[in-house]
Amino acid sequence: MQALRAIAFTLFQVITVVPMGIVCLLCAPLPRPIRYRVTIAWPAMAVWAAKVLLGIRYRMIGTENFPDGPAIVLSKHQSTWETLFYVSHLPREMCFVFKRELLLLPFFGWGIWLLDMIHINRRKGRDAFEEVVTQGVRKLAEGRWIIMFPEGTRTRVGSKGRYKTGGPRLAIRTGAPVVPIAMNSGDCWPRRAFLKTPGLITVSVGPPIASEGKTPEQLLLEVETWIETEMRRITPQSYAHEAVARSGQSGAVLSPSNGQRA
Repeated sequence: MQALRAIAFTLFQVITVVPMGIVCLLCAPLPRPIRYRVTIAWPAMAVWAAKVLLGIRYRMIGTENFPDGPAIVLSKHQSTWETLFYVSHLPREMCFVFKRELLLLPFFGWGIWLLDMIHINRRKGRDAFEEVVTQGVRKLAEGRWIIMFPEGTRTRVGSKGRYKTGGPRLAIRTGAPVVPIAMNSGDCWPRRAFLKTPGLITVSVGPPIASEGKTPEQLLLEVETWIETEMRRITPQSYAHEAVARSGQSGAVLSPSNGQRA
């Protein structure tokens, strides 16, 4: 049954992406807000299809924490699902930061080009971040939010990647607060997995964290602490191995030969 669900979902994506790509290209001359609404229709359909065909439901908690103003959203990243969900379900237009080469991909690249997000040339090294700041200031002034994944790539369920300072540095340079998000999409949609598991994804939005007067390291620590703590609250079963490890370390082990602690 899981395999049939996955095949049906894949067919849905293949069948819908080409006509939607053509529609998006036809909207290219229109103002960006209209292009955005048209283009995100496909991610919204994909999230809907994941619910209907794969049984992947979702809930959002903490939405009252979304600020009515500029924000840098820093989120846990476990699957493709959240990249589809964030652009189509968050209350502001979203801007991902991505490498420029993705613009060359048929249909997908065209779509993100029409969304006018932040693309960088990685060959520029340190100067690439200045591109992010320049474009980011403009996007925030337009009333849009910037979203980044501080671990840099998708992580396995129950694991933690190395959090990077790019998002906090951007927040400090622009003066925007950081909105942390914890979510457990990997429980249903594991990275690089064709088969998906029916279930409920929880997207938990944290209180905005001010960036003023902080170093990137201080801000990063606050973001990482909130996200990782919240991950263990919304999906404790994924971190059961940590509790086992802690109990093993704290437990006294007696030597059978002399009764001394080993």
